[in-house]
Amino acid sequence: MHEHNPASLRIGFIGSGRVAKALAWGLSGSGHSVVAAASRSLGSAQQLAQRIAGCSATADAQDVVDGADLVFITVPDDAIAAVASNLVWREGAAVVHCSAATEVAALAPAARAGAWTGGFHPLQLFADPEVALAGLPGCTIAIEAEGGLLRRLERLAAALGCRNMHLPPGCRARYHVAAHCAGGFVIALLKQAVDLWASFGVGREDTIRALLPLLRGTTASVERSGLAQGLAGTYSRGDIGTVEKHLAELAHAGPDALHLYCELALLSIPLGLERGGYDEKRADAMRALLRQALQA
Repeated sequence: MHEHNPASLRIGFIGSGRVAKALAWGLSGSGHSVVAAASRSLGSAQQLAQRIAGCSATADAQDVVDGADLVFITVPDDAIAAVASNLVWREGAAVVHCSAATEVAALAPAARAGAWTGGFHPLQLFADPEVALAGLPGCTIAIEAEGGLLRRLERLAAALGCRNMHLPPGCRARYHVAAHCAGGFVIALLKQAVDLWASFGVGREDTIRALLPLLRGTTASVERSGLAQGLAGTYSRGDIGTVEKHLAELAHAGPDALHLYCELALLSIPLGLERGGYDEKRADAMRALLRQALQA
């Protein structure tokens, strides 16, 4: 892939949803030329394009391919392969998708036509494009590409204020599972806390307001001290008496809540050991309590 200065590289988006809007607005704001956006809903493409001087909106994805040097495919995961198959690609152009779990091989039709292909996944929540845009600086973008395209994508990540990491082929689904553990599943754990507090009369909004500072403190502690040293609470100290109280209480909350707690607690014990909060004897005692509860 030929090197271009930021202003001369023509960038286009196929799919104009939340991910596309955040990336397109961010790239345009960093001096890059975003020239076209396509969507089955022309209104969505127009929403993206109206904030970028010189960007055209279209309902025909082929217009983006014909007018851009680098095309981002930002459609739902299950549609990526079909989009790549239904378009006419040209040699020397580049196309990347922004899916975490879909392999770059989904872009094989473009590669067979002589286009460069790759993956460019921002490790960020995209529930709202404005929030995502503000949160891009400092986040990590997982890049999978080769040669000149790899270097170009690294520069785009840097222009967005992001760090980059390289993904080898074949590991995207595993990478995505890990992201869920640190992202979306945390919301599921907050929902579990909401349900437990609701049992003694605390409303959802009050619970969230009370627990979000705790969550922020947890992430700040990990950022400052690492996983093991950032751990606090029962499983950092090995408080067996508290573990027993937790298990007795959760026995009344139902098997799902109890089993979830036990599995997470078992994963916490090695961190407590690494932290130096207790010895193997105490760790084994806690494991025995938790495994007994799982079998009940």
